Amino acid sequence: MATTSIAKGQVDLIDCIDWSSVECLNEKNGHTFTNALKQGYRDDESLFLESDTDEELLIYLSFTQVVKLHTIVIMGPSDEGPKTVKLFGNRESMGFSNVSDFPPSDVISLSIENLEGKPVPLKYVKFQNVRSLTIFIGDNQESTEATKVSKIALYGSTVETTNMKELKKINPEEQ
Repeated sequence: MATTSIAKGQVDLIDCIDWSSVECLNEKNGHTFTNALKQGYRDDESLFLESDTDEELLIYLSFTQVVKLHTIVIMGPSDEGPKTVKLFGNRESMGFSNVSDFPPSDVISLSIENLEGKPVPLKYVKFQNVRSLTIFIGDNQESTEATKVSKIALYGSTVETTNMKELKKINPEEQ
């Protein structure tokens, strides 16, 4: 596996994923998103997410809190691994019929090094206030019938919200 170099301060956001909301369109029975996303599964090289009727996959996930996305790692085989990936921040109810109707927040072209674990930095300014993420995989490295993904990991940070009750009032006479 390639060395992973995640920017300082960025953490794996796996604990921020709302698992009850995750959906994957065109996944093959027995080779579902769980294999690529969930802790333990995604680190087992014998498990993978595989597309069913063609090479496209559409994955939707929401987060339990607002996050800032910084980097993504998408791993897969050098022949059937994903090639072109479009990411959509905060875009719900997308399907294959309307995925091209919306401008993506970022488009990445995965290299063999990426598929071996090299992280891909995202357009950070586009992912500052993310509640959900849609990942559209449009094709694979060698245009084979099926796309295989062994791991998807999202790195970033949570957006800390200010608790207004914790703020102290300033008495003007004490200044």
